[in-house]
Amino acid sequence: MIAKYLLISFALLYQIIVAGDPTDSAASSDNDSHKSLIFEDSLFDALFEPQNHMYNPPWLDAFTVRITHQLFGQINNHAIGLPTGRRYQKKSMIEHNRTGLNIRYSNAFAPNWLLQGSWQARVFWNQDYEYDANKKNIDTEYRINELFLQRTLGRHSLKFGRQTLVWGETVGNSVLDVINHTEYRDFSIIDIEDARLNQWMLVWDFFNNQSQLSGFLNLYPEFNPSPVEGSPLYFALPINLRYTHRNSNPIFEAGARWSKSYEKSDIAFMGAYLWENQLQYRSPTEELMESSGIKNDFYLLGFSTNYALDRILLTLDISLNRGVFPDRSFFVITPLENTVNIKKDQVGISFGFEYGISATQDLSLSAKMEKILDEGDGLHANQALIKRGIEGTWLLRYSSRPLDRNTTFSGTLQGDLDGNAMVVSLRSNYAFSDQIEIGCHVLYIAANNDSRMALFDGDLRLGASITYYF
Repeated sequence: MIAKYLLISFALLYQIIVAGDPTDSAASSDNDSHKSLIFEDSLFDALFEPQNHMYNPPWLDAFTVRITHQLFGQINNHAIGLPTGRRYQKKSMIEHNRTGLNIRYSNAFAPNWLLQGSWQARVFWNQDYEYDANKKNIDTEYRINELFLQRTLGRHSLKFGRQTLVWGETVGNSVLDVINHTEYRDFSIIDIEDARLNQWMLVWDFFNNQSQLSGFLNLYPEFNPSPVEGSPLYFALPINLRYTHRNSNPIFEAGARWSKSYEKSDIAFMGAYLWENQLQYRSPTEELMESSGIKNDFYLLGFSTNYALDRILLTLDISLNRGVFPDRSFFVITPLENTVNIKKDQVGISFGFEYGISATQDLSLSAKMEKILDEGDGLHANQALIKRGIEGTWLLRYSSRPLDRNTTFSGTLQGDLDGNAMVVSLRSNYAFSDQIEIGCHVLYIAANNDSRMALFDGDLRLGASITYYF
């Protein structure tokens, strides 16, 4: 069924390409029969041009609107071998059939003032997993992604609102980017930049020659949400997981960072008081079939640097997390005796390089490694940590954006350092104009029984999307 829907989608996209490519003179005679498929600026002139009875105020120019429809799902029927010796059958199925609306607003409305925000809404149609989880009814959701007000005063800058704070130099794979929480609800989201969620913060920056001092205060820290019911990462549990209430015990996060720039390099030192983004859940008692997430505060000390060498940028991030829980995952329900008063220190390092092959091609490779210090201290004879030794991930990216073409391509490979799992993601987009774009996404997962991704071994997913900008 998924193959049928995808073939129909790609057939429609092919028809759009054939009908709408202005450079294809051989197809010009066929274009007249397909003009209804093409959005032209002239169709909307009456809506947006100033007229006697309509007025288009200048502040509307600060809005950017994107409408996207996406069809995405697993296309191969296959079986996975379980450690018990049995085989788990996986069928092809549609996972996404959804329409998204994204609105972005950015307006420097007065000297030294900036207001910026973004908002999104989603409609989940038939065969989307959100539709199935909503008892076979159309479901919707919306949220504010970003909303902040910035004021600049000389060398000072104050920014308040929902925003993201990035401290690491190693893009997408840094041990220092632990301030904002993340959401991995879909396999169509695999990059940390896409999964990172904004939080309400007050950020202050002070610029002095080639150095910068920054600080932040977060009065309402949030935690990683659990996988949404019906999503590929969702696992049905016999208990209910619930978040920790904050109103009875207010919490906050705060930190500072100092950086300095040189001719070919930057360095930065930082420290913060944080709460772990991923809650740990203890096993419930027989009387109560609910598990509350355990809040845990810790201290972060970090150092980062980069060095530019011709077209290559080398990056390094180092972190020391004091007082974290060793085992943190929404896949794990930890027995009570394994969580009480067991907090460890953890060191981490990320390094990588970014290579600008040309003005239109980029390549980057990075690795992240983390290790719990004194793993055995404080454990009883029958206790063992799930996270032992050195654990880490690697990330390879390539992107191509030809200047004389309307096609872009990007590829991402990522996996763990032990070689137990790998995710391959390939994307390509074709833009007919500044307003219409179509895309294709291919994703493949390989994992063995020693990986937490073992249930997704051999999954092959294919997606198509069409986007309209105005």
